[in-house]
Amino acid sequence: MIDLSAFPITRKWPATYPDRLQLYSLPTPNGVKVSIALEELEVPYEVHRVDFAAHDQTSPEFLSLNPNNKIPAILDPQGPGGQPMALFESGAILLYLAEKTGRLLPKEPAARWHAIQWLMFQMGGIGPMFGQLGFFHKFGGKDYEDKRPRDRYVAESKRLLAVLEQQLGRHSWLAGEEYTVADIATFPWVRNLVGFYGAGELVGFEGFPNVRRALDAFVARPAVERGLTIPKAP
Repeated sequence: MIDLSAFPITRKWPATYPDRLQLYSLPTPNGVKVSIALEELEVPYEVHRVDFAAHDQTSPEFLSLNPNNKIPAILDPQGPGGQPMALFESGAILLYLAEKTGRLLPKEPAARWHAIQWLMFQMGGIGPMFGQLGFFHKFGGKDYEDKRPRDRYVAESKRLLAVLEQQLGRHSWLAGEEYTVADIATFPWVRNLVGFYGAGELVGFEGFPNVRRALDAFVARPAVERGLTIPKAP
């Protein structure tokens, strides 16, 4: 049996199945990227819920795996060279899983890098900007009398949606006709923007029909439907 005891995180979240990939996460837009990818790839894994209300993310055990105290993070007992591999940052994890399985990224080099650029577009733009808009529209920032911060992120979110709209007007998915990690990274954030954040009207989402079409196709995938609820509420 594989021994993961050298990793302090297993003291707080013991591995029932140490031969499976261990996922530490929550069903947030960043968290579900990895659960969706694992479901798409049919990689055996064991999920552990990181409870923010209990400040699990700042526990010494979790920080031993991710010093940036963010989800998701993974511990793969079957890493490179057959050695356990710990990894954080959702984009890095998606690339790792794609490389490990040979799926969800094109094999032809130019097409592969084209997909990676759209993954980076999500990591550097879609996620941070949509997240800030969510703060100023739904959470603590909504009570600020000065609406200029909110309006800044509304304008930037509209601009980013327009970039997606143009690309998806030419292709089925972000990197072309093939579904890739770029889509898995992006559409949970689009879904969150119009769903959980309730900002669809604010950003004029109905004016982006190609984004809506791709979002609908994304959430209709069985693996996405499963992954969006992992880990399940206690």
